[in-house]
Amino acid sequence: MLLNIFEEELTLMKRKVMNMLSKKEIMFCYQYVKTGNSKEAAINSGYVIVPEKKGEELLAKKEISDMIEKFFQEKKKDLIYKATIGYERLAFGSISDCIKLLFLENLNPQELNKMDLFNISEIKKPKDGAMEIKFFDRIRALEKLEQIDSNHHNNDKTPFYLALEKSVENINNGKNINLEE
Repeated sequence: MLLNIFEEELTLMKRKVMNMLSKKEIMFCYQYVKTGNSKEAAINSGYVIVPEKKGEELLAKKEISDMIEKFFQEKKKDLIYKATIGYERLAFGSISDCIKLLFLENLNPQELNKMDLFNISEIKKPKDGAMEIKFFDRIRALEKLEQIDSNHHNNDKTPFYLALEKSVENINNGKNINLEE
């Protein structure tokens, strides 16, 4: 129940921030996350009069910086998701179309477009007519998946839990902690 109240409060806070910003300002936030350049973001958002100054003014507003941070976090989640999907395809994807490619005599573009060749890192066709195919390293893809998974689980810890964990470590190491600070 407490969690539901917290989620409702968070939703209301987000709505307030969204309502405090104009559509142009929200577009500026989105464009800034996309480009990383305040002048370009201001121009793309419709601020045509002195866009470099307007971009800097907008970045100085707390509501704008909060929205930009929110957009950055969403972009980061999306990027991590896309990377995870790619690594999964490299680690567990089929190579049957790649093998088929080796044995095809006359290859037409329609057949090639239908093939899943995602796992191929390099194709060589020396003068002797043979074909050499190199694949991405599946073990490295699995290691990257494990790394993403462990980073994800470490980020799930709440600040309270992290503080508690650090306190236990300090107690185990024999350090005295002043809790009144």
